[in-house]
Parts: sequence; structure tokens; C-alpha cells
Amino acid sequence: MADKPTRIYPCPQCKKPTRWDDNPWRPFCSERCKLIDLGDWASERHSIAGDPDAPTDDLDDLS
Repeated sequence: MADKPTRIYPCPQCKKPTRWDDNPWRPFCSERCKLIDLGDWASERHSIAGDPDAPTDDLDDLS
């Protein structure tokens, strides 16, 4: 059986070419890039757009 070709993708944070096989921080190239991305989500520099018409009144019912 032939070996699979090595997959190389750009790190989403720094764009450095990154191997995916045996990379514990995949899709990032390093733990540093992974933590930078996590910090961006935590500080709300990244977000996922939601439904602008979603009611927010339901949140009061949860308390």
C-alpha cells in the first residue's frame, strides 16, 4: 500500500505552511497560533453572525 501524500495547509492565523499529519494543534501550526485565535474569539474580535430578527426578550424568561 502506498504512503499517503503529506497534506500541507496554511495556518489560519499566520499563514505559515503547516503539515496536518501528527500536528496536535491542527489546523494551526503551533500552540501559540491556536491560543492567539482563542483569544480573538474570547475578546469578540471573531464572531458568528446570528439572525438579526431573533427575539432577545426570551432571555429574561431564563432567570
